[in-house]
Amino acid sequence: MARKVNLNADMGEGFGAYDIGNDLALLPIIGSANVACGFHAGDPNVMHRLVTQAKEHGVSIGAHPGFNDLWGFGRRRIDMKPRDLELMVAYQIGALQAIAAYAGTKVTHVKPHGALNNMAAEIPDYALAIGRAIKTVDASLIYVALAGSEMDKAGESLSLRVAREAFVDRLYDDDGNLTSRKIEGSVIKDPQVAAERVVRMVLEQEIVSRNGKRLPTRIDSLCVHGDEPTAVAVAKAARDGLLAAGVQLVTIPEMLA
Repeated sequence: MARKVNLNADMGEGFGAYDIGNDLALLPIIGSANVACGFHAGDPNVMHRLVTQAKEHGVSIGAHPGFNDLWGFGRRRIDMKPRDLELMVAYQIGALQAIAAYAGTKVTHVKPHGALNNMAAEIPDYALAIGRAIKTVDASLIYVALAGSEMDKAGESLSLRVAREAFVDRLYDDDGNLTSRKIEGSVIKDPQVAAERVVRMVLEQEIVSRNGKRLPTRIDSLCVHGDEPTAVAVAKAARDGLLAAGVQLVTIPEMLA
């Protein structure tokens, strides 16, 4: 049986008159879009434009909630009470669900953004708060979680469907968490390097840390950061490499079907 995987991208991360990334060029390449919900980026018009375009391309739509941090693009760590965090995530999921209804489509998954994603990967209370928000708003939504992280464990403990995620354009530490963006080279910008890495990830079902440690990992979905200037080239190289290796590319719901 041919191996399959999802390719997703973080998108809709402009705001008002400002565009971030090249969403139109990414949509024909990916299978699923993680749409900013207004806290770290995005607004109702940006969300509506993207979900409408995603529907036209057959791309599944996910909520991409982040910290309430427009200035920091959601990449600054914020300490919150788990209950406050849970409601903040639920609020953002609901916002995208409402906008998706205007486009005649539905939200299928939830993937935390930036610092929220990084903290939830390490902190059980954060991971569970996100999971509870998902389960309360719509228990059919898929929790997209860094493979092997606290989010992965939280999704399982809450009986949610979990899509284990790896990253096309990021380096890993030996513990399986993403290397801090403060470290030079943590973001992979060379399309060929990214493609070679993701093909190995999928075929071998493992990630290799920046120190060379091999970590067996179930991988359902691969993420490209849409705000990077190299996003389109990296995503295209990853897609082409996977297809050449005989890997089928599907949406997140199809991956877990």
